[in-house]
Amino acid sequence: MSTGTSAAAPAGEHGTDHRKGLRTGSVGLLGSVVIGVSCIAPAYTLSGALGPTASVVGTSLPAIFLIGFLPMLLVAVGYRQLNRAMPDSGTTFTWASKAFGPWVGWLGGWGLLAATILVLSNLAGIAVDFFYLALAQLTGNDALAGLTRSVPVNIATCLAFVALAAWISYRGMETTKAVQYVLVAFQIVVLLWFSAAAFGHVAGGTAFEGLTIRAEWFNPLGIDSFSALAAGVSLSVFIYWGWDVVLTINEETRGAATTPGRAAIATILVIVTLYLTIALAVLSYSGVAEEGLGLGNEEIQENIFAALAGPVMGPFAILMSLAVLSSSAASLQSTFVSPARTMLAMGHYGALPSRYARIAPRFQSPGYATVAAAVVTAVFYTVMRVVSENVLWDTITALGMMVCFYYGVTALACVWYFRRQSRRSAKAFLAQFLAPLLGGILLLVFFVQTSWDSMDPDYGSGSAIGGVGLVFVLGVGILLLGVVVMVLQHRRNPAFFRERFETTELPVLD
Repeated sequence: MSTGTSAAAPAGEHGTDHRKGLRTGSVGLLGSVVIGVSCIAPAYTLSGALGPTASVVGTSLPAIFLIGFLPMLLVAVGYRQLNRAMPDSGTTFTWASKAFGPWVGWLGGWGLLAATILVLSNLAGIAVDFFYLALAQLTGNDALAGLTRSVPVNIATCLAFVALAAWISYRGMETTKAVQYVLVAFQIVVLLWFSAAAFGHVAGGTAFEGLTIRAEWFNPLGIDSFSALAAGVSLSVFIYWGWDVVLTINEETRGAATTPGRAAIATILVIVTLYLTIALAVLSYSGVAEEGLGLGNEEIQENIFAALAGPVMGPFAILMSLAVLSSSAASLQSTFVSPARTMLAMGHYGALPSRYARIAPRFQSPGYATVAAAVVTAVFYTVMRVVSENVLWDTITALGMMVCFYYGVTALACVWYFRRQSRRSAKAFLAQFLAPLLGGILLLVFFVQTSWDSMDPDYGSGSAIGGVGLVFVLGVGILLLGVVVMVLQHRRNPAFFRERFETTELPVLD
């Protein structure tokens, strides 16, 4: 893969020009929503999150999904307002730099990069698991499913998936969009099929538990403690994460100032509807018992759909394996969009070396940054897989901490950026101040609470280093690593850290 050079100006000379050489107008509203849903990867995220979340909050699973949805919606409102003012592919990095200065902006960008690298590693691992499971089901050879437990085979297959996903991303948004239409449509059809079949078993009296949907399932006050609430929301944040990719592609979207914000809201609404449908179906069918097919059974929690697909869908169970495989593969590919464009923006403005701002001339995509994201993901997955499977599993919980951090910073950046303009009308106050303020505070509170709780060695997989929980070590350690890298970058290029760059003028809220 060869990369060309960007026309980006050096830090301090870019003025108000935020264009980076990306292909403009290549994605519309529908394409943006499809890419947003793809990045969230509903089939993949639910397969790994339904069990752990239910084990924490029991039958309050729908309540947790609604609670997790609320700060996402509030933050998305803030993202929409920031995008109208500055349609820039750097999103969190650019907006936080503009609002709070380059140091906070750099750390916000690091949080986004860390989250995406963590999830890319997990997506690749899940894709490998379901690839060999699907092969075993298609051929009738159960031994093939066991290949994923072979470390060399697992890593080699994972690296092949990463390379393929990066190649598609390298080819730009047109190729990405075409691939995602097919993969997203397939997984949604299968998920709705699964939900309908589960409700059918409940109605017919053939479900494992056969619970009747109750109003208290939606009541957050039924959750035992604030720690359980925070842990549940942290996992819930993980399953909603990814919608902000539609803002990252704003410079390549038709109607760059307005379409991405609308796509973000639409994506979240589509996902919460889909999640509630599936959560109610699974909860009604399985219940929360700690044995058999109950969601409290630790033996099936890591992959709920693998355990339930057969009993629920019968001979069509293989479709669920293929749906989770396509979901993780689709998200693996679309998730590359976000870190590549964030690094592109950081290189463009001088926060990273200028080579990150290089554009692939043929595809008008962030060529160098895409390859860099693929290399870092491959190395991270290889090291973590060799060290321990528990480490990879704990990165999911650490991911929730990263997401709460950079979403919270972005939301508060909206509040500060519009602190004067938000007084002009009630609508402006609600959209530019109150909604992002509440969303940002909620997420940062959950970040602090989860960080505190994760110090317990029993948190997550139960692994610990020096008596401190591995989740805390991973989450806080990655943030501290960001501080170290930021200081090194400051020594290398102090010009960026001395300025507060402008992008566009403030718009009038309509």
